[in-house]
Amino acid sequence: MSRTGGTVFILSDSTGETASTIVKAALVHYQDRDVNIVRCKNIRSEEQIENIIEEVQTRQGAVVYTIVSTNLRTKLESLCQINNIPYKDLFGPLLNMFSSYFEKEAPFTPGILRQTDEKYFKRIAAIEFTVKHDDGKLTSDLGNSDIVLVGISRTSKTPLSIFLSHKGWKVSNIPLVLNIAPPKELFEIDQKKIIGLTIDLEKLSRIRKKRLEKLGQDLSSDYASFEYIAKELEYANSLFAKNKRWPIFDVTEKALEETASEITQLIASRLGINPEDHF
Repeated sequence: MSRTGGTVFILSDSTGETASTIVKAALVHYQDRDVNIVRCKNIRSEEQIENIIEEVQTRQGAVVYTIVSTNLRTKLESLCQINNIPYKDLFGPLLNMFSSYFEKEAPFTPGILRQTDEKYFKRIAAIEFTVKHDDGKLTSDLGNSDIVLVGISRTSKTPLSIFLSHKGWKVSNIPLVLNIAPPKELFEIDQKKIIGLTIDLEKLSRIRKKRLEKLGQDLSSDYASFEYIAKELEYANSLFAKNKRWPIFDVTEKALEETASEITQLIASRLGINPEDHF
């Protein structure tokens, strides 16, 4: 006589989402059966397994699991065999195959997939935030930034912002424009988040002329002239001098990666964390 229903226990050292997806995909082929799924998360000890197996016995259930610890898998399999409980290891055989293939035993860190997923989504959120807050577009929630870059045009604010966002940092950048006051929100947020950017006058003039040339615009405009850039730099420097908590980074001869590394080191030290721990 076939079973009309039952209970499938999913055991995982993380969320159990992977096993749950596979089980549900398989159960699609048994839509005429009334099946209850019980997900048991964050399995870390033999005691947890023993308690769950008692419930599995009581409910005459089956067991599916994704557990990386060899010891815990062995314990679970042993209890299932002793108590005649149907079971299936979805992860162990694959890990064993890869260990043989790569000729290296994996560290088998519980929950590492979940940690990886969290890092991925944090990076995506940081990128989205940074794009929305590029070039002073949005200042109402400036305080939610991890880092705020300020500087005159073509001081690498946007490239730095995007690079840092791919490392998981939410970055806003605010352009400093001659004779125009910065947004008031800049002075209302935690000043330890703000970084000033500067550059050599001649270098900036060359960069701006190339920009104008690329856009097919007049190369003799104020935008690329020494006199105008000197005024912009003077304005930016006066603002930096008034706000002494803003560290200044000169991007003239530095690679993007180097400047980004120095900025994250500084911000992390101000927050009292390791830069890698931010992720």
